[in-house]
Amino acid sequence: MNLHEYQGKGILKSFGVRIQEGIVADTAEEAVEAAKKLTEQTGTSWWVVKAQIHAGGRGKGGGVKLAKSLEEVKEIAGQIIGMQLVTHQTGPVGKKVSKVLVAQDVYYPGESETSEFYMGVLLNRATGRNIIMYSTEGGMDIETVAEKTPELIYKEEIDPKTGLLPFQARKIAFNLGLEGQANKEMVKFVSALYKAYEATDSAMFEINPVLKTSDNKILAVDSKVNLDDNALYRHKDYAAMRDVTEEDPAEVEAGEYDLNFIKLDGDVGCMVNGAGLAMATMDIIKQSGGSPANFLDVGGSANATTVEAGFRIILQDDSVKAILLNIFGGIVRCDRVAQGVVDAYKSIGNIKIPIIVRLQGTNAEEGAELIKNSGLEVQSAITLQEAADLVKACV
Repeated sequence: MNLHEYQGKGILKSFGVRIQEGIVADTAEEAVEAAKKLTEQTGTSWWVVKAQIHAGGRGKGGGVKLAKSLEEVKEIAGQIIGMQLVTHQTGPVGKKVSKVLVAQDVYYPGESETSEFYMGVLLNRATGRNIIMYSTEGGMDIETVAEKTPELIYKEEIDPKTGLLPFQARKIAFNLGLEGQANKEMVKFVSALYKAYEATDSAMFEINPVLKTSDNKILAVDSKVNLDDNALYRHKDYAAMRDVTEEDPAEVEAGEYDLNFIKLDGDVGCMVNGAGLAMATMDIIKQSGGSPANFLDVGGSANATTVEAGFRIILQDDSVKAILLNIFGGIVRCDRVAQGVVDAYKSIGNIKIPIIVRLQGTNAEEGAELIKNSGLEVQSAITLQEAADLVKACV
């Protein structure tokens, strides 16, 4: 589950990570009040107004701007709230901004220069261990750094038996070229950051940039936090932070029925039980000349209700030209799935695209008989090749 910047920063602060202070606002008027309050709290005389969406590259898209007066805060917030912000991570459609974060200006002048770093904590799936990935090239897309100057990306792997050790935090500060008070501050920052990552059961923490201020403070200017959905039952307060308006409506609806659904850009809808079979089905669709419109795993407990819900979700996509239902009856019974197909057809009504059904396994014959006697225009297949041929004829 993705969090907004202000939510991620709130979590980081609760674990002792120094952050760029800010207050979220839903209107331009609230943004002005937030700016006044920040001045009282931090003494800042300039403010950064940041669009709050689940995507990176907001600055390049016009979603992050500096305001040097309260009048500018109101003007900028009014421009950003309600805009359709397009970045390299949103796609061409972009995302509508419904709130902004008004943050303190932390790039104040001083005796020494400021420095920006990149830092992320995530799981290295190849080794099964967490790693801290960091670079001196903060403020840039880490993908660009990896492509052009990979030698500037460092990785520190954490042994799960010991956790982050003090010497590792010191090593990170040293590799970032920090000395004196800034070095000590970075050691504290890294230790608190890793503690927050582990305690929240996160899938990823990414801070870009981590800033060394002119007075040698180390703080998170941005935050991108992704929490592990499978652990949210342990963190009810974090689960309540979910912003469904930032998610695909079809994926939100699928979650209500415990369906694993991901929207894709193809023309053949697919509904399968089991992730492995779903991947194989998507390959078959591709080889037949079509392109998968979605990944939809109904799981081992598929029944008439979930199958009908799956059909409704797939049919919301106007680009779908056919639907392939591929079920292997191991735990699930094929006759229950077949009943779901019949119920969905009758309930939804006026389905104008071809539906191809392949049932194999437990009660497959009973399921096929149900569909045959329903009188519906549903095409049946026994083998994957037959299903692929029927898909090819449709697209």
